[in-house]
Amino acid sequence: MQWQYDPENAIKDENSPHPIPKAWRPALREVVSAFAAGDYSLKRAILSIAPIRAAIANQIKAYVAHYGEKLTALPDETWRTSVSQWTGTHWDVLVDLWTVESGASDLVLSARVFEVDAGFRIEIDSVHVP
Repeated sequence: MQWQYDPENAIKDENSPHPIPKAWRPALREVVSAFAAGDYSLKRAILSIAPIRAAIANQIKAYVAHYGEKLTALPDETWRTSVSQWTGTHWDVLVDLWTVESGASDLVLSARVFEVDAGFRIEIDSVHVP
């Protein structure tokens, strides 16, 4: 059976990555915009995003500073290469990040997405170069 991608719904396929569902994109855009503005602890609550622990926020801030370029808002092109994959309990997500200096960068936002009664909850794991 071949999978049909429904951009509104996440696909539970442990064998292959799939595009990030459209339903998750606004929240992920807000996270990246906050990071681009220097708010790594997400002081302004974002719907469906779990609070970021201080240690993770500090690690992301340090990693972005070490990378040496300034993050920028996500363009629509990022969804062509960003992926999610079901693990059996949640989706692992990698969002390709962009910088002011280079456009598409080597950096990714790593997160986990869980199903909850209200829809979904995103937990931010890291920003790194895979």
